[in-house]
Amino acid sequence: MKITIVGTGYVGLVTGTCFAEVGIDVTCVDIDQKKIDGLQKGFIPIYEPGLEEMVHRNTSKNRLHFSTDLADSLDGCEVIFNAVGTPPDEDGSADLKYVLAVAHEVGKHMKEYILVVTKSTVPVGTAAKVKTAIQEELVKRGVKIEFDVASNPEFLKEGAAIDDFLKPDRIVIGLESKRAEEVMKSLYKPFTLNGHPVIFMDITSAEMTKYAANAMLATKISFMNDIANLCEVVGADVNNVRNGIGSDSRIGSKFIYPGVGYGGSCFPKDVKALIKTGKEYNYNLRVLQAVEEVNEDQKSIMFHKISGYFKGDLKDKTIGLWGLSFKPQTDDMREAPSLVLIRKFLEAGAKVKAYDPVAIPEAKRILGNRIEYTENPYDALDRADCLLLVTEWPEFRYPDFDFIHKLLKQPVIFDGRNIYNPKTIENMGFTYFCIGFNASK
Repeated sequence: MKITIVGTGYVGLVTGTCFAEVGIDVTCVDIDQKKIDGLQKGFIPIYEPGLEEMVHRNTSKNRLHFSTDLADSLDGCEVIFNAVGTPPDEDGSADLKYVLAVAHEVGKHMKEYILVVTKSTVPVGTAAKVKTAIQEELVKRGVKIEFDVASNPEFLKEGAAIDDFLKPDRIVIGLESKRAEEVMKSLYKPFTLNGHPVIFMDITSAEMTKYAANAMLATKISFMNDIANLCEVVGADVNNVRNGIGSDSRIGSKFIYPGVGYGGSCFPKDVKALIKTGKEYNYNLRVLQAVEEVNEDQKSIMFHKISGYFKGDLKDKTIGLWGLSFKPQTDDMREAPSLVLIRKFLEAGAKVKAYDPVAIPEAKRILGNRIEYTENPYDALDRADCLLLVTEWPEFRYPDFDFIHKLLKQPVIFDGRNIYNPKTIENMGFTYFCIGFNASK
């Protein structure tokens, strides 16, 4: 089987590479010539554990190809996945111009039946617009060529995307014809043979499923952060509360860890887009509006804790910051809490020395030389006024606390992910602040 993936961003590149891994002939197409040239030379534009080795393995076996020529890639292609970006518009809605541009190109160049599958996260009703765009181009050409559209939303976690694709919890496919169903069954046969469930449904429901899933997870995060903040006020320990509610099988233990808020390419954008969809249909999604508000406030909570500790005077204070990416195992800084915090510190006259295992190049692209970057975590703390942990990278879990004590001007730690034990840290002579438990009372 031959397929084409349009878009070599996070979703497109992982999708194409994983399909190639199970023996499918894949061409990944992008209009960015520089990116394609880099991929052809083996340069991977994103950080994702295991991806680089898998790309090299499948290109060497001639199963994975990269091109800027969509028209050429359609020859003999049975399925085309549309995985281009859907950035948020100014009003919070998903911008579909790239998705629809691909649909028009397909309509201009297709020569035989093809199944056009939307992989990008798109609002309800997008498949109908894609179908219309393709049909418009066929009418202009004066030809009649059968085609189908489908929705196959991705559920990839950054940092674990390859496992998520090759060993999925579920594969959701929305379609509207038996022919499309047979094509998708054939494509995903390597996965169903291993027992991974495929859930077929109508297209509208598939489009909604993606947004509903991310909105539910975002809701759990904001709910727990709200509870954590209340725990501090009333004197409770959020870690005990989390263990207590997480043992309830109806709730579960995932996504109920308090912290400095969610970020990344999915949750913020998808929550905003779903709220906007509700407004378009005259329905007010009040819970999700609160989820978004809590998350935005949560990103600043550690700034307020640090400002309070220094009695509101952060001028010329140096913040030693650990973790820039929005979560571990990725260099993605889209909507990262670190960016909100850094900008607030700079506005308050503080200096920031930051370390991250992989995200420093991305941070430099966004922030330039407004902060200092270090090559190891301890250099970020040398003569700093405090340690602020923002991203829970594994290497931060068991640092040399005696060395940290010597490096800091004053032994104070602000833990934005609650990865340390308060009593243990305080017994080492530190003043310790976390989220959802007032350790320093």
